[in-house]
Amino acid sequence: MIDCREPSRLVAFWAEALRYRPQPPPDGHPTWRDWYLSVGIPGEELGEGDCADRLEDPTGAGPRIWFQPVPETKTVKNRLHIDLKVGGGRGVPVVERRSRVDAEVARLTALGARVLGSMDDPDNGYYSAQLADPEGNEFCVV
Repeated sequence: MIDCREPSRLVAFWAEALRYRPQPPPDGHPTWRDWYLSVGIPGEELGEGDCADRLEDPTGAGPRIWFQPVPETKTVKNRLHIDLKVGGGRGVPVVERRSRVDAEVARLTALGARVLGSMDDPDNGYYSAQLADPEGNEFCVV
């Protein structure tokens, strides 16, 4: 579960970032909004839209993620930190890993992420970038 102000915004971002997909609503319900109403959540608490607030791994291997709406914005350090491992690990030359990380950073910033910094330590064979999602949650690309 990830707390957020705008679940639909983060569902769209993280679906692309993780190569996940929005989780379909339970059987018999055309939208998540319809399902929430069916279990007694008042419509005024749901806001606008279809309330799509969950992601799933299309392969079924990764965890499902629920984006829980909360009234406050992020104000302190994350309690959860995701590392997107795209570089290939230490068995891949650091020059190649840097290229892979930079390409992923470019893809993610085009989706709405913001670059916070990087760690470039070629002597120790390390390269990574720290980013923030559209609501400011930090994550790394390594």
